[in-house]
Amino acid sequence: MLMIGIAGGSGSGKSTIAKRLVERFGDKVTIMRHDDYYKAHHEMTYEERTKINYDCPEAFDTALMAQHLRLLREGKSIECPVYDYKIHDRSEETRRVDPSDVMIIDGILVLAEPELRELMDIKIFVDTDADVRIIRRIIRDVKERRRTLDSVVTQYMQTVKPMHEMYVEPSKKFADIIIPEGGHNIVALEMIEHRVNRELGTGETTRRQSEK
Repeated sequence: MLMIGIAGGSGSGKSTIAKRLVERFGDKVTIMRHDDYYKAHHEMTYEERTKINYDCPEAFDTALMAQHLRLLREGKSIECPVYDYKIHDRSEETRRVDPSDVMIIDGILVLAEPELRELMDIKIFVDTDADVRIIRRIIRDVKERRRTLDSVVTQYMQTVKPMHEMYVEPSKKFADIIIPEGGHNIVALEMIEHRVNRELGTGETTRRQSEK
Protein backbone atom coordinates (compact mmCIF):
# COMPACT_ATOMS: atom_id res chain seq x y z
CA MET A 1 0.00 0.00 0.00
CA LEU A 2 1.24 3.46 -0.97
CA MET A 3 0.14 6.37 1.26
CA ILE A 4 0.35 9.85 -0.26
CA GLY A 5 -0.17 12.96 1.85
CA ILE A 6 -1.42 16.07 0.04
CA ALA A 7 -1.41 19.33 2.03
CA GLY A 8 -1.70 23.02 1.21
CA GLY A 9 -3.86 25.99 2.00
CA SER A 10 -7.63 26.02 1.63
CA GLY A 11 -8.42 26.41 -2.07
CA SER A 12 -4.90 25.52 -3.19
CA GLY A 13 -5.95 22.67 -5.46
CA LYS A 14 -5.32 19.62 -3.24
CA SER A 15 -8.61 17.97 -4.13
CA THR A 16 -8.01 18.51 -7.85
CA ILE A 17 -4.80 16.49 -7.64
CA ALA A 18 -6.49 13.77 -5.60
CA LYS A 19 -9.37 13.55 -8.09
CA ARG A 20 -6.92 13.40 -11.00
CA LEU A 21 -5.27 10.35 -9.43
CA VAL A 22 -8.65 8.70 -8.92
CA GLU A 23 -9.55 9.37 -12.56
CA ARG A 24 -6.21 7.92 -13.67
CA PHE A 25 -6.09 4.81 -11.47
CA GLY A 26 -9.75 4.17 -10.60
CA ASP A 27 -10.58 1.95 -7.65
CA LYS A 28 -6.90 1.40 -6.89
CA VAL A 29 -7.00 4.84 -5.23
CA THR A 30 -8.97 5.87 -2.12
CA ILE A 31 -9.12 9.41 -0.73
CA MET A 32 -9.10 9.93 3.04
CA ARG A 33 -10.01 13.52 3.96
CA HIS A 34 -8.79 15.06 7.20
CA ASP A 35 -11.94 17.21 7.17
CA ASP A 36 -14.07 14.15 7.86
CA TYR A 37 -12.25 13.84 11.16
CA TYR A 38 -13.37 17.20 12.50
CA LYS A 39 -14.45 16.65 16.08
CA ALA A 40 -18.19 16.26 16.63
CA HIS A 41 -19.96 19.09 18.44
CA HIS A 42 -23.53 17.81 18.72
CA GLU A 43 -23.88 19.52 22.09
CA MET A 44 -23.50 22.99 20.54
CA THR A 45 -26.06 25.07 18.71
CA TYR A 46 -25.56 25.86 15.03
CA GLU A 47 -24.59 29.43 15.93
CA GLU A 48 -21.98 28.21 18.39
CA ARG A 49 -20.53 25.78 15.86
CA THR A 50 -20.12 28.55 13.27
CA LYS A 51 -17.70 30.32 15.63
CA ILE A 52 -15.32 27.37 16.08
CA ASN A 53 -11.80 27.69 14.72
CA TYR A 54 -11.76 24.89 12.12
CA ASP A 55 -8.24 25.62 10.89
CA CYS A 56 -6.18 24.67 13.94
CA PRO A 57 -4.90 21.19 14.89
CA GLU A 58 -7.23 20.99 17.90
CA ALA A 59 -10.29 21.00 15.61
CA PHE A 60 -9.47 17.51 14.32
CA ASP A 61 -9.56 14.03 15.82
CA THR A 62 -6.22 13.25 14.21
CA ALA A 63 -5.55 10.31 16.54
CA LEU A 64 -8.64 8.53 15.17
CA MET A 65 -7.58 9.17 11.59
CA ALA A 66 -4.09 7.81 12.26
CA GLN A 67 -5.62 4.73 13.89
CA HIS A 68 -7.85 4.17 10.84
CA LEU A 69 -4.93 4.56 8.44
CA ARG A 70 -2.90 2.00 10.37
CA LEU A 71 -5.82 -0.43 10.22
CA LEU A 72 -6.12 0.10 6.46
CA ARG A 73 -2.40 -0.57 6.04
CA GLU A 74 -2.96 -3.82 7.93
CA GLY A 75 -5.60 -4.78 5.37
CA LYS A 76 -8.63 -4.06 7.56
CA SER A 77 -11.71 -2.01 6.62
CA ILE A 78 -12.82 0.98 8.69
CA GLU A 79 -15.92 3.10 9.25
CA CYS A 80 -14.88 6.63 8.34
CA PRO A 81 -16.79 9.54 9.88
CA VAL A 82 -18.52 11.97 7.51
CA TYR A 83 -18.46 15.72 8.08
CA ASP A 84 -21.42 17.87 7.00
CA TYR A 85 -20.27 21.38 6.08
CA LYS A 86 -23.81 22.70 5.89
CA ILE A 87 -24.41 22.16 9.61
CA HIS A 88 -20.79 22.62 10.76
CA ASP A 89 -20.84 19.22 12.46
CA ARG A 90 -20.03 15.57 12.02
CA SER A 91 -22.84 13.59 10.42
CA GLU A 92 -24.48 10.66 12.16
CA GLU A 93 -23.55 8.57 9.12
CA THR A 94 -20.25 6.86 8.38
CA ARG A 95 -18.82 5.39 5.17
CA ARG A 96 -17.06 2.06 4.88
CA VAL A 97 -13.53 2.33 3.52
CA ASP A 98 -11.71 -0.76 2.32
CA PRO A 99 -7.93 -1.01 1.85
CA SER A 100 -6.70 -0.07 -1.63
CA ASP A 101 -3.34 0.04 -3.39
CA VAL A 102 -3.05 3.81 -2.98
CA MET A 103 -4.41 5.83 -0.05
CA ILE A 104 -4.46 9.62 -0.41
CA ILE A 105 -4.44 11.62 2.84
CA ASP A 106 -5.91 15.03 1.97
CA GLY A 107 -6.06 18.06 4.25
CA ILE A 108 -4.64 21.47 5.05
CA LEU A 109 -2.80 20.22 8.14
CA VAL A 110 -1.84 16.64 7.27
CA LEU A 111 1.87 17.53 6.94
CA ALA A 112 1.75 19.49 10.19
CA GLU A 113 0.76 16.38 12.15
CA PRO A 114 3.68 14.02 12.96
CA GLU A 115 1.27 11.15 13.63
CA LEU A 116 -0.02 11.35 10.06
CA ARG A 117 3.29 12.29 8.49
CA GLU A 118 5.04 9.15 9.69
CA LEU A 119 2.49 7.02 7.83
CA MET A 120 3.11 8.71 4.47
CA ASP A 121 5.32 7.32 1.73
CA ILE A 122 5.10 10.48 -0.37
CA LYS A 123 4.44 13.95 1.04
CA ILE A 124 3.12 16.65 -1.30
CA PHE A 125 2.50 20.36 -0.61
CA VAL A 126 0.36 22.34 -3.05
CA ASP A 127 1.58 25.94 -3.16
CA THR A 128 -0.89 28.46 -4.61
CA ASP A 129 -1.06 32.25 -4.27
CA ALA A 130 -3.28 33.55 -1.48
CA ASP A 131 -5.46 35.66 -3.78
CA VAL A 132 -6.27 32.60 -5.91
CA ARG A 133 -7.02 30.51 -2.82
CA ILE A 134 -9.46 33.01 -1.31
CA ILE A 135 -11.35 33.40 -4.61
CA ARG A 136 -11.68 29.63 -4.94
CA ARG A 137 -12.80 29.37 -1.31
CA ILE A 138 -15.48 32.03 -1.75
CA ILE A 139 -16.88 30.33 -4.85
CA ARG A 140 -16.85 26.89 -3.21
CA ASP A 141 -18.34 27.91 0.14
CA VAL A 142 -21.09 30.09 -1.32
CA LYS A 143 -22.14 27.67 -4.08
CA GLU A 144 -21.55 24.27 -2.49
CA ARG A 145 -21.77 24.86 1.26
CA ARG A 146 -24.52 27.50 1.30
CA ARG A 147 -22.47 30.07 3.18
CA THR A 148 -22.97 33.81 2.88
CA LEU A 149 -20.22 35.94 1.35
CA ASP A 150 -19.86 37.90 4.61
CA SER A 151 -19.41 34.71 6.66
CA VAL A 152 -16.77 33.35 4.28
CA VAL A 153 -14.75 36.57 4.34
CA THR A 154 -15.06 36.89 8.13
CA GLN A 155 -13.94 33.30 8.68
CA TYR A 156 -11.02 33.78 6.30
CA MET A 157 -9.76 36.88 8.08
CA GLN A 158 -10.33 35.61 11.63
CA THR A 159 -9.08 32.01 11.41
CA VAL A 160 -8.17 30.73 7.93
CA LYS A 161 -5.45 33.29 7.13
CA PRO A 162 -3.76 33.37 10.57
CA MET A 163 -3.88 29.58 10.94
CA HIS A 164 -2.44 29.17 7.45
CA GLU A 165 0.50 31.34 8.42
CA MET A 166 0.93 29.58 11.77
CA TYR A 167 0.50 25.92 10.79
CA VAL A 168 -0.04 25.25 7.07
CA GLU A 169 2.73 27.27 5.46
CA PRO A 170 5.46 26.04 7.87
CA SER A 171 4.51 22.41 7.12
CA LYS A 172 5.87 22.91 3.60
CA LYS A 173 9.34 22.01 4.90
CA PHE A 174 8.21 18.39 5.40
CA ALA A 175 7.15 17.93 1.77
CA ASP A 176 8.98 15.67 -0.64
CA ILE A 177 7.36 17.53 -3.54
CA ILE A 178 6.09 21.13 -3.72
CA ILE A 179 3.61 21.73 -6.54
CA PRO A 180 2.93 25.34 -7.63
CA GLU A 181 -0.65 25.98 -8.82
CA GLY A 182 -2.04 22.59 -7.86
CA GLY A 183 -4.08 20.71 -10.42
CA HIS A 184 -3.13 23.16 -13.17
CA ASN A 185 0.49 22.00 -13.03
CA ILE A 186 0.33 19.28 -15.67
CA VAL A 187 4.04 18.42 -15.50
CA ALA A 188 3.92 17.81 -11.74
CA LEU A 189 0.74 15.75 -12.08
CA GLU A 190 2.33 13.56 -14.71
CA MET A 191 5.37 13.02 -12.46
CA ILE A 192 3.15 11.89 -9.59
CA GLU A 193 1.15 9.62 -11.88
CA HIS A 194 4.38 8.06 -13.12
CA ARG A 195 5.52 7.38 -9.55
CA VAL A 196 2.17 5.83 -8.60
CA ASN A 197 2.15 3.75 -11.76
CA ARG A 198 5.63 2.48 -10.95
CA GLU A 199 4.56 1.52 -7.44
CA LEU A 200 1.47 -0.26 -8.71
CA GLY A 201 3.56 -2.08 -11.27
CA THR A 202 6.18 -3.35 -8.84
CA GLY A 203 3.96 -3.81 -5.81
CA GLU A 204 6.73 -2.35 -3.69
CA THR A 205 6.66 0.67 -1.44
CA THR A 206 9.76 2.55 -0.42
CA ARG A 207 9.16 4.47 2.78
CA ARG A 208 11.08 7.75 2.98
CA GLN A 209 12.03 8.30 6.59
CA SER A 210 13.77 11.67 6.29
CA GLU A 211 12.13 14.75 7.79
CA LYS A 212 9.43 12.76 9.61
